[in-house]
Amino acid sequence: MTEQTDSTVLVVDDAAASRYAMGAVLRRAGHRVVPVASAGEALVELDVRLRSGALPDVALVDVGLPDMSGFELCRRLKAVPPMAALPVVHFSAASVAAVDRCRGLDAGGEAYLTVPAEPEEIEAVVRAAVRGARIRNDAEDLARQLTLLSETIAAVQAARGPEELAHAAAEGTARLTGGPAAVFVIGEDGRLHCGAQRGRASALPPDAGAREAAVQLIRQVAARAGGVHGTVVPGPLWPPGFFHPRAGSDARLVMTHTQDGKAVVCLATPADGPRPRGPRTDTLVARLAHATALAAETLLLYQVERHIALTLQHSFLPKRLPELPGVDVVVRYVPASRNTEIGGDFYAALRTSRGILTAVGDVAGHSLDAATVMVEIRHALRAYCVEEPDPGVLAGRLDRMLQHYHADITATVCLALVDPVTGRTRIANAGHIPPLVVHDDGSAAYVEASGPLLGLGLGRPAPTETVLEPAQRLLMVTDGLIESRGTDLAVSMEHLRNAAAEAPHGTAALCDTLLDCFGRDREDDIALLALRLG
Repeated sequence: MTEQTDSTVLVVDDAAASRYAMGAVLRRAGHRVVPVASAGEALVELDVRLRSGALPDVALVDVGLPDMSGFELCRRLKAVPPMAALPVVHFSAASVAAVDRCRGLDAGGEAYLTVPAEPEEIEAVVRAAVRGARIRNDAEDLARQLTLLSETIAAVQAARGPEELAHAAAEGTARLTGGPAAVFVIGEDGRLHCGAQRGRASALPPDAGAREAAVQLIRQVAARAGGVHGTVVPGPLWPPGFFHPRAGSDARLVMTHTQDGKAVVCLATPADGPRPRGPRTDTLVARLAHATALAAETLLLYQVERHIALTLQHSFLPKRLPELPGVDVVVRYVPASRNTEIGGDFYAALRTSRGILTAVGDVAGHSLDAATVMVEIRHALRAYCVEEPDPGVLAGRLDRMLQHYHADITATVCLALVDPVTGRTRIANAGHIPPLVVHDDGSAAYVEASGPLLGLGLGRPAPTETVLEPAQRLLMVTDGLIESRGTDLAVSMEHLRNAAAEAPHGTAALCDTLLDCFGRDREDDIALLALRLG
């Protein structure tokens, strides 16, 4: 079996006759030959070829070059990372001692030829050098691709939502294939989550029509086969804009279902990519599709649970407050951003026999459990305050209720009972941000009220008493408004105090100003309640 010899050989030799003879031997063996007469010419030639991405497969370098030794030329080449993989074969008719061969190998050369040599020996040495370089390059390329795959899978598994997942998978697909990529996650309800690699996200997709066409096409193709499978969609059938502005480019699709069979994941690339795509790349893309489907199933299931929790919260948090004579109360509630977990934030404003009871709280934990316990606390608070509205008594009863029914859950709450006639206010705080009293003169101060979380069964301090003046507003918030990773809560509270002091007069203006300052893309739910004597 004859070994393929379609390689390019750089021959560096200052002797024209020797350069010609060496080139003739290599050409007869099927190699392309690039002859140069000095080390300087070799460096220029290699620099040009490096810029064009067409380095030779091997360099045959005469040891006794006039401008620098072949050993030094080899060392220079091996010191440049893109050229370090170029195999170098030294040759010489004069330097043929063992010490010379050792110097060549120590300089980084792959082999050493003593010339004149038989053509068969020259051909065999060149073939061996090319073969070794290709094996090394192939191993390095595989290691690089496996590293890219593992990095992408880690990013996919860390995604907080289907859109983020699709973008992470698209970025990895593009890096694996060397060209543009788009990833589609289609839920059971037909909803499409798209992703593209950085720099192309703005072009994905161009319009709603292309989006719907992609959904229908992918679902039709995915319905015909199970497991991870690939196909090529002809250009006229593939919607324009995902890879090119106009239709006509074939698309290579790798798709699979989630384990429950309810959703489809598709990794799409142009069929005519910028570089050849072999079976190994196809295998790695298929593995990425499988990993993306595993991560997508969890995120899509979470979206369903989050929708249920949001529905539960919205159904139990009143959209309108009851008539509360003598006070002006405004509330705001903002759920966490789409890709984060839902919490158990709540608010309440209740009319009691001794004034207006306001409450803002947060159940520890996230998802449906937190929302469910939140509902229980609100109902318990409404029931308890009918008999005894004192904040200290209510905090104790809520604490015992949590210990009895939810021993593994804690919650924070701040309760304030306001007499609308006298302004007398009693405040009980259970591990929550204390209320902020905002003055119309442009100042604001926190009420010194503290106590342990609900659910711990610890002793509770007596409520704090203060008097709320008509020119003051009482502000109660959950920590989702201001809490940020890496920032001390005391610092965030001071920022809140300053922003509240500078806010326009009025309860609604106060809440809206603070939401505008702090409430964008928060990772936790936000509840605000502002009260002013009427």
